Amino acid sequence: MKTTPTATFLKGDVLSVLSTLPKANYDLIVTSPPYNIGKVYERSEKLTFEEYVEWLDKVIEALIHVVKDHGSICWQVGSFIKNGEIFPIDIHTYGSFKRRGMKLRNRIVWRFNFGLHSKRRLSGRYETILWFTKSDDHRFNLDAVRVPQLYPGKRHPKGRAKDSGKPSGNPLGKNPSDYWEFSAEEYFQNDPVWDIPNVKANHPEKTIHPCQFPVELVERCVLAFTDPGDTVLDPFMGTGTTAIAAIKHGRHAVGIDKDGTFLKIAKERVKHLSKGTLKVRHSGRPTRKPRKGEKVANVPAEWNSANTRER
Repeated sequence: MKTTPTATFLKGDVLSVLSTLPKANYDLIVTSPPYNIGKVYERSEKLTFEEYVEWLDKVIEALIHVVKDHGSICWQVGSFIKNGEIFPIDIHTYGSFKRRGMKLRNRIVWRFNFGLHSKRRLSGRYETILWFTKSDDHRFNLDAVRVPQLYPGKRHPKGRAKDSGKPSGNPLGKNPSDYWEFSAEEYFQNDPVWDIPNVKANHPEKTIHPCQFPVELVERCVLAFTDPGDTVLDPFMGTGTTAIAAIKHGRHAVGIDKDGTFLKIAKERVKHLSKGTLKVRHSGRPTRKPRKGEKVANVPAEWNSANTRER
């Protein structure tokens, strides 16, 4: 019997709330923990980097207790930056999962085009999602996240006994890449990354949250690692992105956040989703590129003048 997906929102400190949840109760955990970089929801309790990593370790331990044996954890993180030095959070937290028996299945690279520009290092334009499972008996629905074949008419070479002359690809599409390796444009075209725009000022999903990730990013995790009717938990719910992705595809959602304002927005967004009035970016839509005639696509006259003077 098909059940209507539900959303439950819990307000409070993440460790305190997690300690009250049933053990081994959630099929998937998707979350992005605070980065300890001074955002509005972090200012009251700024930690040293060592204290921060220790706190994340406690959070990870609590998450492992509440995920089911066949369940997955998608740990979406970026980097902590201090005095221009990069501290990749995925590297500093991998051991917290591994020593508790979790198995890393993929280190997914999420690439985006916009962010803060750096002056003394290359500008960061990607974050990672560590996909961990509790056991080898885990959900993985490849067909739900396949991407279109670039060369659907490609065939196996003639002469091979079994597959001679037959189409070499899968009719449903190919397995999406889990990384982007910077080499050449051809590689990028042949092995597409998870190229999903981050939520900035003109993004249709933008709320007041300063570090909001897009629904499409969570949708892929929900579709690939859960079945309809499963329950998805986000211990840092923010404004409800994970809940929206889960409910949109027939999964139940549970979210935790200490900020009542964010949870209020999350509830409103879920209501709009049920009414069909929620603005979201449609999954799979390519990022928009400016047309040649648009003003933003042309080199400013000031830059041409500056280049002339330098010569």
